[in-house]
Amino acid sequence: MTVIVHHLENSRSQRVLWLLEELGLPYEVKRYERNKATMLAPPELRRIHPLGKSPVIEHGGNVIAETGAIVEYLVELGDGRLGKPGHREDALRWRHFLHYAEGSLMPPLFTKLVLSRVPLFGKMAQKKFQPMIDVHLDYVEAELAARPWFAGPDFTAADVMMSFPLEAAVARAGATQGRPNLAAWLDHIHARPAYQAALAAGGPYAYA
Repeated sequence: MTVIVHHLENSRSQRVLWLLEELGLPYEVKRYERNKATMLAPPELRRIHPLGKSPVIEHGGNVIAETGAIVEYLVELGDGRLGKPGHREDALRWRHFLHYAEGSLMPPLFTKLVLSRVPLFGKMAQKKFQPMIDVHLDYVEAELAARPWFAGPDFTAADVMMSFPLEAAVARAGATQGRPNLAAWLDHIHARPAYQAALAAGGPYAYA
């Protein structure tokens, strides 16, 4: 049964397309464009889910929102591929980074984006936020110095989840400056055939 992906340009939903390509699951893309003035999602998305956000998927009569929940659903649909590793420590890291991406790393990056649109005082506040972001980016750099992928020696869905905040951090917070392991990890994910196929399916994506 085909997964329908409600895909908003330049958004978290690019990760869903990438994971579907990695898992080889059939899917259909329904594209949405942001409002050019506000950069918000269009109201049409509320017809799919009350929050009007992306990503949202439809599959087997289910409507599923939230990237982490979608990732877990798709991993299960793909018979556990790219899911929790068998080694206990790797499994703990997999679960940690699956939730860390949106729960801890993304909020300060989003706050900085909002502040960048506030005249005068927004620029001053951004400078105070950068050290908070640097703590996260330095943590990520240290983790990637210890292993090639976030959960361990192998690529998993945790890497898919971590992609959007770290790609956004390059544009918003100088993520790769002085962080060679993070820069190498980004190069590796961007070179994956499934990642490139997802870009072709999803259309223009500012963070690749």
